[in-house]
Parts: sequence; C-alpha cells; structure tokens
Amino acid sequence: MARSDEDLRPLSALPPRTARVVAFVAILVAGALGGALGYAITDAFCADECTVGKGLGLLSGSVITAAGIAIMAVISLRAMGEWRDLRDRERAGHAP
Repeated sequence: MARSDEDLRPLSALPPRTARVVAFVAILVAGALGGALGYAITDAFCADECTVGKGLGLLSGSVITAAGIAIMAVISLRAMGEWRDLRDRERAGHAP
C-alpha cells in the first residue's frame, strides 16, 4: 500500500498552509469591506464635506471588522489543528 504525503509529514498541530492563507486573505477582504461600510455609513449621515469623519469611519470599520474576522480565523485554525492532532494520535495508536 502506497503512503500518502500526509502520512510522511512530521506530527504537528499546525493547520495546513492553505487554511492559513485563506484565513489571512479573509481578514484582508473583511477589513476592506468593513472599511467601505464604515465610510458609507459616515457619508450617509454627514451633511458637509466631513473628510475627517469619513476617514475615521473607514478606519474604525476596517479595524473592527478585521479584528472580528481575525478572532474567528484563529478559533477555526486552532480547531483544525486540534482535529489534525487527534487524527494523528489515532493513527499512531495513542487515542484515548
């Protein structure tokens, strides 16, 4: 029986590289969308030019949204790492 590349890798609770890249891109996209939303909301409620207000809306929307998605990404990546660790232990015969 041929062994796959996953069987040959060292034991690690680290999530796959693809999952980490997807999480990073999700944080960037969410930050951009949150910034656009913060800018739009500030623009809708502002009567004059309000460049400082729009900038603050953009910044706060970006930071809040990116931070929220980052928290969710970390939780998801940790869960993936734990599942991978448990699967590796089961394959090695050390499962509870």
